[in-house]
Parts: sequence; C-alpha cells; structure tokens
Amino acid sequence: MSTPILTTKYLAMPALGLGTWPMKGAECQGAVESALGLGYRHIDTAEMYGNEEAVGAALAGTHVPRGEIFLTTKIWHDKPDGARFRAAFEQSLVRLKQPYVNLLLIHWPSPELDLPSVLTEMAKLHEEGLAHAVGVSNFPAGLLKQAMALDIAKIACLQVEHHAMLDQQKLLDITQPAGIVLASYSPLGRGELMDDPVITAMADRLDATPAQVALAWLLSKHLVAAVPKAASPKRQAENLAAAALKLSESDLDAIAALPKNRRFVDPAFAPDWTS
Repeated sequence: MSTPILTTKYLAMPALGLGTWPMKGAECQGAVESALGLGYRHIDTAEMYGNEEAVGAALAGTHVPRGEIFLTTKIWHDKPDGARFRAAFEQSLVRLKQPYVNLLLIHWPSPELDLPSVLTEMAKLHEEGLAHAVGVSNFPAGLLKQAMALDIAKIACLQVEHHAMLDQQKLLDITQPAGIVLASYSPLGRGELMDDPVITAMADRLDATPAQVALAWLLSKHLVAAVPKAASPKRQAENLAAAALKLSESDLDAIAALPKNRRFVDPAFAPDWTS
C-alpha cells in the first residue's frame, strides 16, 4: 500500500508518515521496520526523541532502498545559533547512520534563537547535500513569515500540531500559497478524536475507524501531511489505509464545524501561538 506524494519545488514527501515520539530502543526499531514493511515511506524522528539510533538501525536493516524513504529529523531549541545547530545535526547523522536526511527542521523556536544564523547554516547543509530540504516546526505565523522573508534558506515544510480539534487555517493561509507542506503531528488529537460522536458516527457509516476518518480529513487538504505515531502493525496498517478513504463534502464540512480550540502540545517554552 502506498500513499500520495506531496510534490513542491522543494521536496516530494509521502502524505502519510510514521511519527516515532515517544518510542525508543527496540520498540522504536521494530515499529519502523514494521511500518516500512507495510508500505510506509516517510519516517519522522528528532534529536530530542532519543530514538535516532533505533531509527537508523531499522533503516540499516530494511530491504527498502534508501532513495525511496523520506526521513525527517529535528534539532532541539537549545542550539539557537548556526554553529551549535550544525554540530548537533552532524551527531544526528551519526546516530541515524545516514549520509543525509530528506528534511531537517528547527524543532522549536526559543527566545535565544538567532534565526538568520541558523537559517544560514541550514542553507549550507542543504547545499552540501546533507539535508535535501529544510524547514521549521512549532513556528507561529509571525515567525514563519519572518523566516520566509529572510529568504536565506527555502522553507519547504512547517510541522505543527494539527487535527480536527485544532484549526491551523492561519498557518495554512501562509503555507499553501507559498508551496510549503504543513506536516501535522498529533493528528489524532492524542486519541481524543477516537471518542468524538461526529467522527465515530461517520466512521460507522463509512465502515472505517475513527482514526481513518480523522486522518482522511487532514489528507484532504492541499499540501497537508500527517505523521501519526503507531507502534503496532495493526494500528500502522489502519492509519496507512486512511490515505485511500475519501470523505464527501458534507463529511468534510461536518468535521470542519467541530470546535477547533484543543491544543494538546503546549510546553512552558512554547511560543506565543497568536503571534
């Protein structure tokens, strides 16, 4: 089973990927191996997850050619300048046992972030072929516009929390016209969507699962990807099948009408989301 490929000037990303947070060690390696065997070709990890070595072990052992796999990693917010960012990324490549990643992201902004410095280093990493595309994660609209306006590195992707209970239209109004992929993490609302009566009724009618409905809603949007975490092959296969589920306009409208103010990932160091 395969998923649609989101193709822009900057990247070609499978619309559905495997999120690996918070899996570690053998569980993470097994999950990535299982996902690749089922047909996943997009794996999402990060320095902070503490599982890059496990992801790297799975990639080393798979029969899937590296050229067919889209690999994302992210560098933590405690590397706010170019030199520290590069050093951390080089260690990520060592842990992943990879000569490059397909997408490299700033994981979170911080008050100390020297954005021009980090973007300059990211542009160099791209030119050197170590990161085939670069982008940002957890950037609010104002900071995303700032990163784009600097025009130092081409922003290929914005990764943020996005699901049927959290509207990100303000960001989509920026990313979609610019040809930037918005990658949705926690796309199932930390499981809360599985009990929503609108979603569950729709799933029953479509002979689908609530997770498939929630993912299909995201994947119906222009240049939107999703990276749900799933450890078991059963859940992985279920999520992967969401790419083939087509929702009607009335179904899409019904989900769009749900309250959109539930944010599950909001740590103390998070930026001002309204900025």
